[in-house]
Amino acid sequence: MSYKILILGASYGSLLGTKMAMAGHDVDLVCRQATADLINAEGTEVRIKLKGESEHRSIFSKDLPGKIAAVVPEAADPSQYDMVALAMQEPQYSAPSLRDLMSRIAKAKVPCLSIMNMPPLPYLKRIPQLKHANLNAAYSDPSIWAEFEPDLTTLCSPDPQAFRPPEEKANVLHVGLPTNFKAARFPNAEHNKILDTLEADIAAVTIDGNDVPVKLRAFDSLFVPLAKWSMLLCGNYRCVTTGEPRSIREAVYDDIETSASVYGFVFNLAEALGADADDLVPFEKYAKAAENLLKPSSAARAILGGATNIERVDRLVQQISHSMDMHHPEVDATVERVDMQLAQNQKQAS
Repeated sequence: MSYKILILGASYGSLLGTKMAMAGHDVDLVCRQATADLINAEGTEVRIKLKGESEHRSIFSKDLPGKIAAVVPEAADPSQYDMVALAMQEPQYSAPSLRDLMSRIAKAKVPCLSIMNMPPLPYLKRIPQLKHANLNAAYSDPSIWAEFEPDLTTLCSPDPQAFRPPEEKANVLHVGLPTNFKAARFPNAEHNKILDTLEADIAAVTIDGNDVPVKLRAFDSLFVPLAKWSMLLCGNYRCVTTGEPRSIREAVYDDIETSASVYGFVFNLAEALGADADDLVPFEKYAKAAENLLKPSSAARAILGGATNIERVDRLVQQISHSMDMHHPEVDATVERVDMQLAQNQKQAS
């Protein structure tokens, strides 16, 4: 069976969209008019390295069995899709056109798969210990999520690392770390049927008889996507400094003992919320992957570029941990450092 998927976000979202289209499913990417015109005219290009190969291969959407098209927010009709994937940075949904689209998605009652680092508020309400927690302060505009039903919202850990090469057009994405998307299943069997079909179809795709990295994996546990929290707090947000940002590798290895301590603290927080150790990723495995993460995180690059608002998983983790009387000085210092840099950007922008 072929599904039709709406993905909000044509940058990182084009990676998941390409994997779906390779498996024969149709995808519409929500983006700005100029990017939509480019994608509809030329298609998308995702560069990915197959196992055992030294060079990246280019996968062009126009060559795939499924179709990839693009649409502006105002023109998207959520009721025409089997599933919606949320692949933009959390602050972006505050834009008027996207806020309106999000409201229409919620009212259409389409199952939503978030591949944001920042988990949607309705997803967090599916976690018993957080069902009644007030976590609004970590979000740019928590009212955006008010119409969404928890049972229609799930989270997929965006573990693959990918970026738009600055010298290329906006329809090109380069995959630096081809790990898997790891999704928590929905409570609804019909919605899980979509996830499971996508998982199987994506897994079956090959190129010249070779397996293609970046799979979609579905899990019964709500907590598998929370494995990313330790990585973000240990590496990504600690790329932010009072000067030039450092790479994720430097953030992890400049002080490996502190890094291991932060990682373990957030790991333990996930366990306190109900995760099993098997749901999460051990520090040693993450540290090995971080050896190859030679660029600053997207959060650090955004702040360097003058961003006045970014996804604040660091603040969310701090809020949750403090509510459970769990504290870590480096986590608090990281939140303070990000706060300070954003405040400077906001001052300069005003």
